[in-house]
Amino acid sequence: MVKGARSLRRKAYYTIKMKQASHLLFYRRHKIPGVKGWELRRALGSDYPKVISLLDDYLEKLDLKVKVISEEGVPEGEMPPERRDRDRFYRTLRGGLTPKEAKLLGWRIDDLAALAVAVSYIISKGGKAPRKEVEELLRVKIPGWKVDVNLDRFIRYGYIGEDENAQLYIDWRTRAEVDQKELIDLLLGAETEPMKPPPER
Repeated sequence: MVKGARSLRRKAYYTIKMKQASHLLFYRRHKIPGVKGWELRRALGSDYPKVISLLDDYLEKLDLKVKVISEEGVPEGEMPPERRDRDRFYRTLRGGLTPKEAKLLGWRIDDLAALAVAVSYIISKGGKAPRKEVEELLRVKIPGWKVDVNLDRFIRYGYIGEDENAQLYIDWRTRAEVDQKELIDLLLGAETEPMKPPPER
């Protein structure tokens, strides 16, 4: 009886904590979406990693997930738990967007293609590339007048960063929302896939 009551209290405790965590993750409070580990610790207590793990399991049913982004560029899962306070926790899609869904979010398919090209080129250069090189590459793919507009938008939204030497790098949002390995695999697959002949009429 005591054990059952303790189990119920524990379940109620984590249910409340999950609600609090979802409020912190879903309501934007800063310029950059998401919440730092130290903020979660302050609001939820020292066992906040377990609360986030439970919330992540629940969000899987909705095709959402909690992504942990290291400000130091350490891959997810490799940061020691005691240093998670410096990480950013961000909710994102577990799967991908269909072209129709992306359009509803204000993204044209050619803008998404330009982002994929820019990000993959920066990755291929080891994580940093001169802005001029990226601009030249994009001019081959999209109208010239859209190149600066798109790059500035990608920077503003946090997908790409730019340092004082006009070097572009992968920023926090790409690390949160883009499976970089899968992106490269898709692009390599598209390059090696043989051209299909046009359908007969």
